[in-house]
Amino acid sequence: MQTITPYLLYEDAGAALDFLSRAFGFEETMHSAMPDGRVAHAEMRLGDGALFLGAPDGGYRGPRSLGANTCCLYVYVDDVDTHCGRAREAGAEVVDEPADQEYGDRRYHARDPEGHDWYFAHPLAKEAADA
Repeated sequence: MQTITPYLLYEDAGAALDFLSRAFGFEETMHSAMPDGRVAHAEMRLGDGALFLGAPDGGYRGPRSLGANTCCLYVYVDDVDTHCGRAREAGAEVVDEPADQEYGDRRYHARDPEGHDWYFAHPLAKEAADA
């Protein structure tokens, strides 16, 4: 089996767990706390995909503090428009509204509270096959 699992660092990983669940639909599957109660490591799932996250060490600089994009995540979901509405209601910054792309996906771009960039999409070919 071959998989790739992004590992994101959040200055407030506890708040990130809550946000990623409410806004993007991830489900927490594992949580390990440090003695002071902060999240040391957590795991989340969305469909068949996994996401690891945790608290950074002292040298960490996140996207918000850098004022720069440090990575992008591209996630396939069943319905981009519904997903975008859920994300917006939960406080995600919607950078680009859902739109059909020339490469065959319908996608939108959102940013989480700590500045990580997320792209959510579904293939347009699926819509044509369902019609």
